[in-house]
Amino acid sequence: MSTPVARPTTEAGIDALRRGDAAAARQIFEQVVGFGAATADTQLGLVYACSALHDGAAARAAIDATLALEPRNLRALMLKGDALAADGNGIGAASFYQAVLQVAPDGAALPPELRAEVERAHTLVDRYRLQFEQAMIAHLAPMPDQSQRFRHSVDILLGRRDIYVQQPLLYYFPELPQVQFYDRARFPWLDRLEAATADIRQELLAVMGQPEAFAPYVQGDPSRPMLAQGGLRDNPDWSAFYLWKNGQRVEANAARCPRTMAALEGAPLTRMDRRSPSVLFSLMRPGAHIPAHHGFVNTRLIVHLPLIVPPGCRFRVGNETREWQEGKAWVFDDTIEHEAWNDSDQTRVVLLFEIWRPELTLQERAQVITLFEGIDRQRGGIGDWSI
Repeated sequence: MSTPVARPTTEAGIDALRRGDAAAARQIFEQVVGFGAATADTQLGLVYACSALHDGAAARAAIDATLALEPRNLRALMLKGDALAADGNGIGAASFYQAVLQVAPDGAALPPELRAEVERAHTLVDRYRLQFEQAMIAHLAPMPDQSQRFRHSVDILLGRRDIYVQQPLLYYFPELPQVQFYDRARFPWLDRLEAATADIRQELLAVMGQPEAFAPYVQGDPSRPMLAQGGLRDNPDWSAFYLWKNGQRVEANAARCPRTMAALEGAPLTRMDRRSPSVLFSLMRPGAHIPAHHGFVNTRLIVHLPLIVPPGCRFRVGNETREWQEGKAWVFDDTIEHEAWNDSDQTRVVLLFEIWRPELTLQERAQVITLFEGIDRQRGGIGDWSI
């Protein structure tokens, strides 16, 4: 009676690799494959055996077989990237190194040799990204008159900028353009506002002579949850002095600032009962940071007229960060993520107010107003609302 022949196993092939017998290991792995019992570990072992025997074509075939069985296998992804890099296919190699970074778990969950491979993938991805960036910059350099929008698109392509879109907390009006900072030329009435900067600042300084006139911008409301206020709830670091608040003129405050009120006469302020407009002096104390957040509705835009701006004060909307300049107004969409910093040792103050988006027709503005009148009627009053 003949003795049955033991079927080769992946473990036997791995033992042969550990002994340094690549030829025996390859034979065992190929036999396992022939029996139809191959796993990703089998194919990966075959990769290492063929590589040790300098059979690049067989090693590449085994890499592909490994990935067919386990598309997220980190070792196989790295090996595939290395093979493509050796063939001069940098774009293909970079895509596999990037895949390693996408599927790799937290470094602490990996054995040391795989952690080292993930770090190598990071280095190689950065290298290929830099090469691509330099090539594209050189290619586009002769192109004259690149628009700002085009330059921003290139920055996004190269990973220099992230994509930010409108994310209003309460109400979204579709098909409006995604613009972070608006072109100032669209608002010719800003000329008159900026020309009044000195008069407005003089009225502001008189108000600041009474610090108690300012109140924290974010105020606690026991009838509303306060889940994500970034430490600003009832915090005077970000304070406001309102001339209009939630659609109501604050008579005592407005009376103190007649020139400011006059300078606003040409602005298309939003008009919505018990909601808009709001017009205020927005004060940030030294060292204050207003964390990233989104506005409530995308049917309006926000205007800043900087009045007191020490060095080190900056403002980010989406992927663009600017420094305020006294007397230079800007218009932005507050439903795109934005935040502010006062890194100076002095107070920063801007005049802040809301205007209708220019893309909305008069009919659409009236429809939005009617909508919110219905919302307020159903709720018995306004809900959360903020400038």
